[in-house]
Amino acid sequence: MFRQIGTGEIILIVVVLVFLFGARKLPELARSIGKSLRELRSGMKEGLSEDEDDEAA
Repeated sequence: MFRQIGTGEIILIVVVLVFLFGARKLPELARSIGKSLRELRSGMKEGLSEDEDDEAA
C-alpha cells in the first residue's frame, strides 16, 4: 500500500516545511515533536505495565 520514502521526497518535505514555518521555527518544532513522542511512548509503557499488574492481581 505505502511505498518507501526516497531522498527526493524527503528533500521536498523539508523544503515545504522551511517554506511554511521558516528556518528559525524548525528546531523548536522538532523539539516539541520529540518531546511529544517521548511522552506518548512513556504513557503507552505505563499503560501496558498497569494492564499487566491488573491481570496479575
